[in-house]
Amino acid sequence: MRCIVLFFGVLLGLATRQASAQTAGLITTGRILRPSLALDQLLTRDARIEVVATGFAHIEGPVWVPDSSMLLFSDTPTRTIYRWSAQKGLSKFLTNTGYTGRLPYSQEPGSNGLALDDHGNLLLCEHGDRRIAMLPLTGKSGKRTLTDNYQGKRYNSPNDVIVHPTNGSIYFTDPPFGLPQQDKDPLRETKVSGVYRVTATGNVSLEVAELSKANGLALAPDNRTLYVSNADSLRPVLMAYPVLADGKLGKGRVFFNMTKLSKVRAKEVPDGLKVDRSGNVWATGPGGVVVLSPQGKHLGTIDPGAVVANCAWGDDGHSLYLMVGSSLCRVKTLALGTPSW
Repeated sequence: MRCIVLFFGVLLGLATRQASAQTAGLITTGRILRPSLALDQLLTRDARIEVVATGFAHIEGPVWVPDSSMLLFSDTPTRTIYRWSAQKGLSKFLTNTGYTGRLPYSQEPGSNGLALDDHGNLLLCEHGDRRIAMLPLTGKSGKRTLTDNYQGKRYNSPNDVIVHPTNGSIYFTDPPFGLPQQDKDPLRETKVSGVYRVTATGNVSLEVAELSKANGLALAPDNRTLYVSNADSLRPVLMAYPVLADGKLGKGRVFFNMTKLSKVRAKEVPDGLKVDRSGNVWATGPGGVVVLSPQGKHLGTIDPGAVVANCAWGDDGHSLYLMVGSSLCRVKTLALGTPSW
């Protein structure tokens, strides 16, 4: 196992190598920590973390496309969106995406979070262009801007996005991570790193302004709670906000404070997260992917040996794909993931 972990460490360092798929005889890496026996109901004792593909710069924002049985994810520094499927392996889906201006711009100019709406459109958080864009996955239409400002002030760098399946609201976060100098950048027009909502009619509202670095988003199985991660090492919390009947968000509460966990690696803060159909929360943070019960109890941690930026359910809903720096990993679960919206 020590040799495997060391080999995986080498793979994670190959940020400039051409991405390649590992589709057969997958190597495994890392470990799964089990502080609670309840984790056995979600992950078998012999569950392993598989390395599916490697050689990226820094991958983020995954979404599973059920109609095509493929995973889409962003390589933010290289402005590339990749697709991966068990049948066809790895290929480029979109290039030169996320920023259409003159380079260099920032360390992460490309797209980040991706989501699907109920009309077959791909929603993209585009760091460099500082907007939420929409791309039909069917037909010949190109990308268009869904929103790029709030009350005349340009967004920082939209990071994650999710669509409510019943009220049609699109929620997205807007920390400054994609700006050249991040929170100190002179291009910054708003000091808020908030959670915004785009209604079905196109109106935009600021729903959450209290978080210093709002980041990842996930909806509870009943769609009545929106979880939001705060990617701030000084206040690394997961918040829970009630989704009201009109789509607005109510008063939030701390769902889980990640200062309770030991920090394993530098730069490990709450980032992307997903929820399974039983309401368990699978959130990136200290040690990897932290698995939490619906009541906020720490059940276990999936640790691939490096910082995990995000995750997404895929395949038949029993696979959790992990964005691990320069590598795409996967772990098979007993838990059934919620659909991608």
